[in-house]
Amino acid sequence: MNWLSDIFLSHSPLQAVIIISVIIAVGLALGKIRIWGISLGVTFVFFAGIMAGHIGLSIDPTILHYTENLGLVLFVYELGLKVGPGFFSSFRKGGMELNLLGLGVLIIGTAMTIAMSLGLGLPIGEATGILCGATTNTPALGAAQQALEQAGLPASGAALSCAVTYPLGVVGVILAIIVLRKALIPKGSPLSAPKEEPDATFIAEFKVCNPAIYGMTIKEVSNVAKNKFVISRLWRDDTVSIPDSGTVLHENDHLLVITTPDDCPKLKVLFGMQEARDWNKKDIDWNSIDSRLISRKIIVSRPTINGRKLGSLRLRNQYHINISRVTRSGLHLLATPELVLQLGDSLTVVGSEADIEKVEQLLGNTAVKLKDPNLGAIFIGIVLGLVVGSIPIAVPGISTPIKLGLAGGPIIIGILIGRFGPQFRLITYTTRSANLMLRGIGLSLYLACLGLEAGAHFLDTIARTEGLLWILLGFLVTIVPVLIMGAVAMKACRMDFGLTCGMLCGSMANPMALNYANDIVPGDYATVSYATVYPLSMFCRVIVAQLIILLFV
Repeated sequence: MNWLSDIFLSHSPLQAVIIISVIIAVGLALGKIRIWGISLGVTFVFFAGIMAGHIGLSIDPTILHYTENLGLVLFVYELGLKVGPGFFSSFRKGGMELNLLGLGVLIIGTAMTIAMSLGLGLPIGEATGILCGATTNTPALGAAQQALEQAGLPASGAALSCAVTYPLGVVGVILAIIVLRKALIPKGSPLSAPKEEPDATFIAEFKVCNPAIYGMTIKEVSNVAKNKFVISRLWRDDTVSIPDSGTVLHENDHLLVITTPDDCPKLKVLFGMQEARDWNKKDIDWNSIDSRLISRKIIVSRPTINGRKLGSLRLRNQYHINISRVTRSGLHLLATPELVLQLGDSLTVVGSEADIEKVEQLLGNTAVKLKDPNLGAIFIGIVLGLVVGSIPIAVPGISTPIKLGLAGGPIIIGILIGRFGPQFRLITYTTRSANLMLRGIGLSLYLACLGLEAGAHFLDTIARTEGLLWILLGFLVTIVPVLIMGAVAMKACRMDFGLTCGMLCGSMANPMALNYANDIVPGDYATVSYATVYPLSMFCRVIVAQLIILLFV
């Protein structure tokens, strides 16, 4: 039976694959267990790795280091690719406030960490590990370890302090949410959710009764208005037609216009009158408006269309159809000529059935093709991310240049490619399931290796006074910033409890606490707030983890 013991105990590539696979499988299985309604999910892989290291399992250090870095790079790049399309748009009015509050959580926690390090004499590496564990931010730990190695210091202390503070980092945010709910929401009051935000597009019916635009073409009116809108249908003498840019407007024409809620009052002044009928109901049968015209959704699945502007296709002139709006990742966009199309976009097309079939052939409309992940773009992005992460950046006052490293470079490139890749004809589309799988594999590999590396000394550390001090300090770094900024959000900014929970979970990079918030708060407002805050908070934490090391080493 020596061969069996060799498989698990003798260092080899085969043994490394088996040990890591067993850790991940056990961790994911145990992560499904719910205690008081809370489950750790993939995070339990980290603790499974710790237990494996504690009982004496190990793998070749070179393979361990390689696998840990590969998992980290794959996870953060796919994360950046996922949030990239909405990253910059999150800085609108509501998103700006959420992100500023999230940065407040980060600033308070960072200030507490530095104060603890200076006041208690903690090595800065261990203090940074406490910060990473308290905020359940393993990519930031990866960045901190890179900075420690760059400075010629051991990184084991950071990993160990992160490991012992991580559990209460998960639970602490949930406890803070419970405290905020009890303290700031009157007993018996419902956990109110904000009013549903209007769609990015708005459909309205206008009557042309402004003499100033009689006899003008739609293109001329559009140039005068300076507002973005799309006229989907035109009623004239009880006849429905699809207008184009050269259509001349007459008195008493009725126009079905797709615009934005903010521009609707301006268009009312432009056209003269807005009809009272509500065209934004979900139960409207668009195909019953006119028997000759139908409305159909067409998916962009042909790679040659990716990155092209909608106006360059000249669909309206060639096929006599109209595209009223474009749906991308659940968001409805105005179908303006300047809109850059991406694979996976769903276009709402109005026209005759024969013309719509021709548009389908041009755009693809084959969802099956979209299920194949574009692996080439993924690895190109990873290479670019690693190159960017290796660029030394000089910071005034710091003798050693900082680097974005394995965590910072890939997430930045992932965000940029996710947002701007299609404009350079780079196919970045992956299905949600493919993105989740790649992120899950990367995070599982990273957590398994991280836990295995720290596990040999984990329980011994907890048993020492030093370990108990780490746990206490980590719990304070978790709960104090969350309570302070949660109170500021709800009292000073009068933010809804659901949005506040999402903001706090996103700023702490804590999806487990988000699951708890979704269980107690109606609607998906916590999830939306989390997605708005998470990218900037994650990026800043990765950078801050390195700056703390390089500034105070």
